[in-house]
Amino acid sequence: MGKRESAPQVNAGSMADIAFLLLIFFLVTTTIETDAGLNRMLPRDDGEIIEYEQRNILSVLIDDKSQLLINEKLVSAEDLKKLAIEFIDNGGASTEEDFCDYCRGGKIDTSSDNPQKAVIVLTTQRKTSYGTYIAVQNELVSGYNVLRNREANRLFNMDYTLMEEQYRNQQTAMAEREILGQRIKTIQKMFPLNISEAELENQ
Repeated sequence: MGKRESAPQVNAGSMADIAFLLLIFFLVTTTIETDAGLNRMLPRDDGEIIEYEQRNILSVLIDDKSQLLINEKLVSAEDLKKLAIEFIDNGGASTEEDFCDYCRGGKIDTSSDNPQKAVIVLTTQRKTSYGTYIAVQNELVSGYNVLRNREANRLFNMDYTLMEEQYRNQQTAMAEREILGQRIKTIQKMFPLNISEAELENQ
């Protein structure tokens, strides 16, 4: 019987090096997208109850059919931003302490005193669609941005949204970023983003 020839061997010593180089390549070149999330006032976990006067609360409910109710009245999504602006910018305070001298609203005594006290409470139900929820959030934030842009243009001749964009840009000079940061804080103090998803207790 003849001698059996052995199968040719493959040198796999360099395979580990190639795999390691490929791993490094993909780690360096792959970009991982991260969600910015939603900046919202979450319910407190300390059990503390914050009391607000009813006129300073705008109740927004998205029901299980994705219909929109504001203070228990059915409204269209297209009207949400306008109604939110009217509520936030109302300036209906009767006392000098709460008076808002930059508010341009109707100063209705049954609506919010000033933007600092105005709170929009968003409530959803189990079957509320996620798309409707995000659309409502966008409309509410858009309403705040309209008011913030108005005051930023009045005080600093620049849109608030543009100030935020330049402030976040790493290529903006540090001295300019400090100025922009102070201006952004000024506008945010005038119109704080008071959107909450805390549950309301019946008075």
